[in-house]
Amino acid sequence: MKPLCLSFICLLILSSCKSEKKETTIEEEVIEMSIAEKIANAHGYESWKDVEKVAFTFKVDRDSIKGNGRRWTWEPKKDRVTYSIGRDSIIVIERSKIDSTNISIDKAFINDKFWFLVPFQLVWDTSATISEPKKVESPIKKDILQMITITYPDEGGYTPGDAYDIYFDENYLIKEWSYRQGNSPEPSLSNTFENYQNFNGIKIAIDHKKDNGNWNLNFTDVSVTLE
Repeated sequence: MKPLCLSFICLLILSSCKSEKKETTIEEEVIEMSIAEKIANAHGYESWKDVEKVAFTFKVDRDSIKGNGRRWTWEPKKDRVTYSIGRDSIIVIERSKIDSTNISIDKAFINDKFWFLVPFQLVWDTSATISEPKKVESPIKKDILQMITITYPDEGGYTPGDAYDIYFDENYLIKEWSYRQGNSPEPSLSNTFENYQNFNGIKIAIDHKKDNGNWNLNFTDVSVTLE
């Protein structure tokens, strides 16, 4: 049998090395994906790069009283927010130019956006710390779910020092959360995440209910516009 030439042997070795490197890279990508990224992706984060505009009304319905809500339109790439008051009055703010005349509107927007897109906030809010997941009983439905806690630093932002316990299922969808003002030991508020709907690849929990009483923080007139 004719021996293999040296150049052919080198080619085989090089090809083998490239193949091994590719496999290792894929494995590393899986390992390096954080819990925050997995939760964000489960809610459609990969589609966010194509979003041109989102619009929603933030409402709180109590007992038989329907809230009027706050109507927002956000253009994330321009970081421009439109706040609608009634049918005819609107206020447009450039979030790079917040001052004393519009800071109260910006505070309301940040609050409402956090509720609306909290799975993505886990990735966006890089100054916050996120705990390792653990299995616990959820506060409202008493399901056994995974839980992480996101804690904000004591300085900076509109609500420094707050913490949120995020309860999610095996598919990384958020099912409940507890808000703890100032990282207090006891929850200030606990809610469900339910009635998920898909808007151009972005999954939004439309309803957030308490464990007692007819109380529902919800979103209406939701739209997601792609580029």
